[in-house]
Parts: sequence; C-alpha cells; structure tokens
Amino acid sequence: MFGSTQLLQSRAILKKGSQIHHIRCSPVTNPRSIRNTSEVILNNPAEIPTTGEKNPILSEDRLRVNSAMKVKTDQIERNAENSTTNSEHIFGYSSVDFGNSYNLPHPIWSDHFKNTVKPTHRPPNNFADRLAHLTINTIRFNFDWMSGWSFGQKTPEKALNRAIFLESVAGIPGSVAGILRHLHSLRRLRRDNGWIHTLMEEAENERMHLLTFLELKKPGRFFRSMVWMSQGIFFNFFFFSYLINPTFCHRLVGYLEEQAVHTYTHILESIDAEEGTMKEWRKTPAPEIARNYWNMSKDATMRDVIAVIRADESHHRDVNHSFADLDSKSGTNPFKPGH
Repeated sequence: MFGSTQLLQSRAILKKGSQIHHIRCSPVTNPRSIRNTSEVILNNPAEIPTTGEKNPILSEDRLRVNSAMKVKTDQIERNAENSTTNSEHIFGYSSVDFGNSYNLPHPIWSDHFKNTVKPTHRPPNNFADRLAHLTINTIRFNFDWMSGWSFGQKTPEKALNRAIFLESVAGIPGSVAGILRHLHSLRRLRRDNGWIHTLMEEAENERMHLLTFLELKKPGRFFRSMVWMSQGIFFNFFFFSYLINPTFCHRLVGYLEEQAVHTYTHILESIDAEEGTMKEWRKTPAPEIARNYWNMSKDATMRDVIAVIRADESHHRDVNHSFADLDSKSGTNPFKPGH
C-alpha cells in the first residue's frame, strides 16, 4: 500500500527521555523515498526536531510501525524489479506505477513496434467465429454510416467522435468477462488460471484511451445519451453471451479490435499524408494524461498518441483471439501482468 499510492502527509512521533520528537513525511511518489524516510526515523533519531509536547504513544510501538514500513517498501521495490521486463525488448516493457494515478500494469511500447503495427485478420474457423465476424461487420457498417465516417472527409472532429464512442464501448468486454470469471472462481472454489488480471487490465486500458480523447473534446447531451444507450445494450448483450459461450465473446472482441486497428491506421495515414485532412495532429501536443500513462516525452504529439493506442488495440486483438483458441475452463493465460 505504501508504494502503490501517494503517501498523505503524516506525523511520526518518537519519545526520547523527556522530549518528544516529530517528523513530517512529505508526499512521495516512489518507494525509495519512503524507504529513506524510514531509515532517517530508525537510524538517526537524534536529527529529528523536538518539541515540548507530551506523547502517550510508546516509542517502541512507533519504532515497530516504522520498521514494518521499511520492510514493506523493500518488498515493493523487489517486486517492481521482478515484474518489469528489459526495456530493450522489441515490443517494449511493462509499467509499474508507484504514483497517484492508480493505474494497473500495462505495456509501454517501443517506438519500433508502435510504428510498425499492421491490420490483420483471423479467418473464421467455425459457426461461432462466423457469427462473431458477421456481428462486428454489421455493427461497423451501421456505426460508419451513422457517424459519417464512411463518407466525406475524415477530419479531427469526426475522428474524435468515432474514437470516443468506440472506446466507451470497447471498455465493456474486459470488465464484464473479468467479473464473471471472478465470480465463477469464487463459486467453484478454484483458481482462474490467470485470465482475470489480463481482462481487467484491458478494460482499464480502453478507459484510458477514452479519457485521453476527452481532453480534446467534451461531448454534448445528445452524444452522452447515445453512449448511455449503447452501453446498456452492449453490456447486457455481452453479459448474457459470456454466460452462454465465452469463446464466442473473445472471438467477437478479437474482431472488434481488428476494426479498431483499421480505424487508427486510417487516422495515422490521414495525419501523415502531405495534404492529409488531419495533419494538424502532427503538432497538437499530447494530453498530459497520455504522457503520464504511456511514459511519453514532453514534446509528444497526438500523432504519437494515436500510434500507441493502435499498438494497444493490436495487443487486445491478439490477446482475445488467443483466449478464443484456449479452453475457457482449463486454459492457462499465457500473458503476464502488464504484457
């Protein structure tokens, strides 16, 4: 707990003879700072400022608390080192956030990978696959027509409308599947084989996409009402479908993410084209929430944001197609936290 959230300002009180010693711990953002504070309290009590107040708390109790805090923060540091992969990996590495954003672990893609993602398609193999593919194509056709994406110029305004609506729906499957598998694990009194964490990470990742785009556009009442209606319909559809056939649902999400990769690839092409209709995003600064979440440089642009979101979507595509290929009851998740 000490390493995963920002420490609130607190007071550690030590009693030495007839004097009371106080130290205020300033907010910190990483466990090493916490550990150093603990070491000051434990190893250098003479350096702590004093006051003349009376303290009913025994110094031995406070020392035990501080000692436990030091052990805990050391454990957090070791866990962080073990769960973060080599940053030279071709795909990237996993984030471990000790700040105050409460984000789950997620991939931080290498420049090479995020700029070389390509649209792919997994051919349907059976009736459930064909039904999932037909469902997504039907949704895509109607959404393109209603949003105006299929005709006219592709502008930043259209791209934002499409992305916000898409991400408000894309964040549903991971959370629904994750909670259903969580409840199944509790009912059956057995482990889930590692699926839950990946599904919840996916749901949060999609939500972070949405929050990023909301920094550039604030939808009106009509747009919000459409989001509410679509969320209610899709949530219930996915909920009952997952109870009946989880494999169909993961294949459905795999095809949904294929379409997302297509969409963001088209946006990038419009940004990069010499006379592209969205070339202004080459210079539009990336929102702060995006820079923090994906560990981007201060001079990152919206072009960089779209590239990293496309990489995320390609990852969700591959994860869900992999889950659809596994036995939903006995298959072991091959993806580690943050990967």
